[in-house]
Amino acid sequence: MSRGPLSGLSVVELTGVGPAPYAVMLLADMGADVIRVDRIGGSPEYPLNPVVDRGRRSIALDLKTPAGADLLLRLVARADVLVESFRPGVAERLGIGPVPCLAVRPALVYARMSGWGQTGPLAGAAGHDINYISLTGALAAIGRAGGPPQPPLNLVGDFGGGALFLVYGIMCALWAGGGRVVDANVHDGTTSLMAMLQGLRASGLWSDRRGTNLIDTGCPYYDVYRCADGGYVAVGSIEHRFYLNLLAGLGLDGDPDLVAAHRDPSRWPALRTALTAAFATATRDEWAELFAEADACVTPVLEPGEAPHAPQAAARGLYAPIAGHDGAAQVTPTPRFATDPEEVPAAPPTPGRAPRPGEHTKAILAELGVPDDETAALRAAGVVD
Repeated sequence: MSRGPLSGLSVVELTGVGPAPYAVMLLADMGADVIRVDRIGGSPEYPLNPVVDRGRRSIALDLKTPAGADLLLRLVARADVLVESFRPGVAERLGIGPVPCLAVRPALVYARMSGWGQTGPLAGAAGHDINYISLTGALAAIGRAGGPPQPPLNLVGDFGGGALFLVYGIMCALWAGGGRVVDANVHDGTTSLMAMLQGLRASGLWSDRRGTNLIDTGCPYYDVYRCADGGYVAVGSIEHRFYLNLLAGLGLDGDPDLVAAHRDPSRWPALRTALTAAFATATRDEWAELFAEADACVTPVLEPGEAPHAPQAAARGLYAPIAGHDGAAQVTPTPRFATDPEEVPAAPPTPGRAPRPGEHTKAILAELGVPDDETAALRAAGVVD
């Protein structure tokens, strides 16, 4: 497993944005051999991401030309997976939809990534993460009481509901022997992520009033608090023993009303006031040190630039330098694997840098058996770059 558990898996990626590139990054991280088909000249609207676009080789094709579409089908004929993220119908109009691709490679997994899915009244509509999650209930559930919904970056929709369900669909289709079309999309995947919340609602344990529930900042011992230096700590002291450790660490365990507040929501306003005042008396890092061994579920809120230097991340090797980007860090592959139950699971090696669009065109065409003079003619005609 020196190259990862997906070593030998061949993936063709039609360049896209949002969840698909991240999903393909995950496949490449695990050893898949990925060829990314870029547009001629790249895409000025979506510049190269040095982390998400890592681990591929790149060929630049004009898929709007018959010759470009033919070259794509020749790539597909040798592949296990094709990933595309066009709007529904675009691949078919280009002559590279599921029918011609499966004709040249019957065992292919044709994986489609979209916002709304291939069917339904919104299938052809434009959108972004915020739009997709707005129709699932997820966006409405995030935010504080009395305030508007708060977009959670694009972690919930694009990457949680989109990319991870795309990878899940690909793995399921491969396990079933291939020869399948995967309809993965952000809207459906995010809807699935809402399973626990919908179950809580059905059990009468969740209110649609934003910011009033246990884990949506409605509860004072599941929230963030500002410290003396302007930093923040995260508090998740849900269980009673952790809650008592929280009060002890703050010097509040001598107040019986605060001890009783754990199970009494009517006392929560007073508890929130007490926690707010207590955390404001010391810096973030002072509280982090105090609670490091307290078993109270209290941790510092780190900035993205601080996260690579946290002891837990450093101990597990979760970050590595980005070549050509001084001081910047990239995440390393996860999860970890072991072939021996006695050994410590290890991550596959971090794939190489993100390729420039068309960087490997000549080499890939040579692998397809295209002679140099034909490559030169294709380049002169603007079919490849």
